[in-house]
This record gives sequence, structure tokens and C-alpha cells, in this order.
Amino acid sequence: MTDVSKPRPNPFRAAPNLLTLLRICLAPILVSAILEDRYALSFVLFIVAGLTDALDGLVARLLKQRTMLGQYLDPVADKLLLSTLFLTLMHKGLMPTRVTVLVFGRDVGILLVSALLYAAAGRREFHPSIFGKANTVAQVVAVAVVLLHQLSQAPWVVVMRTAALDATMVLTVVSGLHYAWLVAHRMGTAPANGRPSGQP
Repeated sequence: MTDVSKPRPNPFRAAPNLLTLLRICLAPILVSAILEDRYALSFVLFIVAGLTDALDGLVARLLKQRTMLGQYLDPVADKLLLSTLFLTLMHKGLMPTRVTVLVFGRDVGILLVSALLYAAAGRREFHPSIFGKANTVAQVVAVAVVLLHQLSQAPWVVVMRTAALDATMVLTVVSGLHYAWLVAHRMGTAPANGRPSGQP
């Protein structure tokens, strides 16, 4: 006899995380397409990856299926995809070296500081600032326009490429400095027991 009191599993429960995993799986396919000079396919796949990024958060909010795994997995997927594409495009001579170095330097710095914060204060969560979110958007636009530039040499594409790369460099520096300020502020207000003030 079936236990009617047992809640039925939600078939959409894992949907946001599956979309995030799909984005991670697209990274090697995108790299292969770029290395093979298949820029039309690369552009389409990158747009698909961007749509999964927008959809996973939307689905999680609509279905109220936010999970701890998703909160950690989503930014990892974003960084993995973008960092890999910046390196690949630089290897192909399509992404300026200075832009890639700035993006990698900031991300590695944040990773190291986050590890130190966790080791020293046991703090794992650090919500992205408006500058960090703007920087991610600029990076996404920069990669998209660099790929589009291989398909079209239209003047507006050239102008947009330059603007997106300049915005990425500026926002990378600004968001990195802002993150450093936030870390210094929180470490300065943390009590002697290592827990940030105001935290249980």
C-alpha cells in the first residue's frame, strides 16, 4: 500500500543545478570550437551558456529551490567558463594580454583572500558587490563581442569591442580594490574570537 503521507519528490528540484552543470560542460566544447576557428559555433554556444546562467537563478527563485550547492556551484561555473575563454582567446591572439592578466590577477587574488578569511575567521560567505556583478557582465559582453568580431567587421562591432574591453579593465581594477576594502573593513571589525561582528 502506497504511503500517501510521504511527500512526492519535486522533479524540478535539481533543475537550477543541472543548468549550472550544463554551463560547466559547455566550457571544453567552447574551447575546442575556438581552437578550431569555428567562431559561429563558439558565439552560439556562448550565448547558450549565458542563457543557462540567467535561467538557473530565475528557476531557483521561481521554484524556491535555492541550495547551498547551487550558491557555491554557480560562481564557480561562471569563473571556470570565463577564465577558460579569456585564456583561450588570448592564446589565439584575439584577447589582449593585459586584459587577461588583469582578470586572472583579480580572480586569483580574491580566491587567495577568501581562503585566508576562511582559515582565519571561519567565514565562507562573501556576497558579490555591485562592482563585482558589473565586472562579470563586462567580461561576458567582452567575450561575446570578441567572438562576434570574428564574424563581422561592422563599425559598431569594432566600437563595442573596444568599449567592452576598456570597461572590463576598469571594472576589474575597481571591483578588486573594492573587494580589498571590504576585506580590510570586515577583518578590522572582527572580534578576537575570529567571528565577524554581528554574526552568531
